[in-house]
Amino acid sequence: MSVHANSLTPARPGSAFSPWTVRGILCLDAVVTGGNGLAYLAFAGPLGDLLGAGRATLVELGLLLTGYAVAVGVLATRRRPPRTAVQAVIDLNLAWVVLSLVAMEVWLEPTTAGFVWIPLQAAAVGLFAVLQFTALRRTAAGADPGVSGTPS
Repeated sequence: MSVHANSLTPARPGSAFSPWTVRGILCLDAVVTGGNGLAYLAFAGPLGDLLGAGRATLVELGLLLTGYAVAVGVLATRRRPPRTAVQAVIDLNLAWVVLSLVAMEVWLEPTTAGFVWIPLQAAAVGLFAVLQFTALRRTAAGADPGVSGTPS
C-alpha cells in the first residue's frame, strides 16, 4: 500500500513492502534489528563499556540479533507470510522487551547510557510488536490480504 505525500491514509492495501503491511513492518524490523546486531558485533568493546553490558554480552547479543534479523527478513520476502510465523515474531519481540528490562535490573550493571539505551531499544521492539499485531489484525479483517493462514 502506498501513502499519499501529505497523508498517512493508505492509497492501496496489500502493495509489496508498504510500511503499513505485515511484510513492510517485518522488513523494517529486520533492517533495524540487523543494524543493531551488526553494531553490537562491530563495536562490542566500546559499546559494552558505554552501556555497561560488557564486550562478551554484546557479541552474543549481536550474533543473536543478526540471526534473528535474517530470519525475519526472509519471512518478509514471502509473498504471503504464514500467520503463525508472524505471530511468533510478535511473541519473540514481546519476550525481548520483557527480558531487556529484567536483564537491566537483574543481570547487567548498566551505566547511565545503558539505563537510557536499554528501555529505548525495548520500546522500539515493543512498537514493532504492536505494529505487527495491528497489521495482522487488519489482515484478518480483510484489509490486507498479504498473510496466509486462518485468523487467530
